[in-house]
This record gives sequence, C-alpha cells and structure tokens, in this order.
Amino acid sequence: MKTTTSQAISRGVQVNVAARYSPEHSDPDRPLWFFIYTITISNKGSRSVQLINRHWEITDGNGKVEHVRGPGVVGKQPVLAPGESFEYTSGCPLPTKFGFMKGEYEMLLTGTDELFEAEVAGFPLRVSEEALN
Repeated sequence: MKTTTSQAISRGVQVNVAARYSPEHSDPDRPLWFFIYTITISNKGSRSVQLINRHWEITDGNGKVEHVRGPGVVGKQPVLAPGESFEYTSGCPLPTKFGFMKGEYEMLLTGTDELFEAEVAGFPLRVSEEALN
C-alpha cells in the first residue's frame, strides 16, 4: 500500500506524517474512502512543550474544505521534554478517492503562558492505482 508523507519543524517541534488508504475501512459504493495517518511529534528543542489544541484543514477531491478543531489529539494533551516524541494514529473519511490535509498544533512552552503553532505540513490522501484494481 502506497504511503504519503510530510514533515515540518516549528520552534523545535518536528511533526512527521505517514498517510495511507485503508481499503478495509472504505466503501466506494457509499461513496466513502477512508485514510489512516500516523503522526510523530518530536521535541527537538531545549524546553518542554505541551500539545494543547489541534486544527485540521481537510479538502476533498471536490474542493470542499472542512475545518476540525479541538483539544489535544486522540484524547491526549502530551507533554514532551527535550528529546521526547509522541506518536498516534487516526483516520479521515472522505467522499472522494483523493484529498488533502494540513494543519497545526497549538503548543504551550511549559512553565510559561507562551503559545505557538507547530505546523503539520500538507499531505495528500489518495487511493493508489493498485488499490483500485
């Protein structure tokens, strides 16, 4: 199964994404295509940070844009000391066989009230040709 990836670093927070089509969760007759993405957030900086909120911008193959905002990721608001990482897997249903996601995490520099955004670089969600056959 073909995987798409992206990477961004913002103020010492590195965000890596690996996304793939999930045929076992999809039903093209509905139409519903489901994509799974795994994100690794790594603190490459010298101070601890906490992930507070997320914001996703999801665009389907018809150009329809949906914004998803909420606290944390997968029910967690992880604190990452320098050198630590947090990995999670989630999914995105689309009414088309391709789309695009990008976003950011609102991060808190722990011990302060300073917030900053860690970019999640855009990545395609697409069904590979071999998955269509």
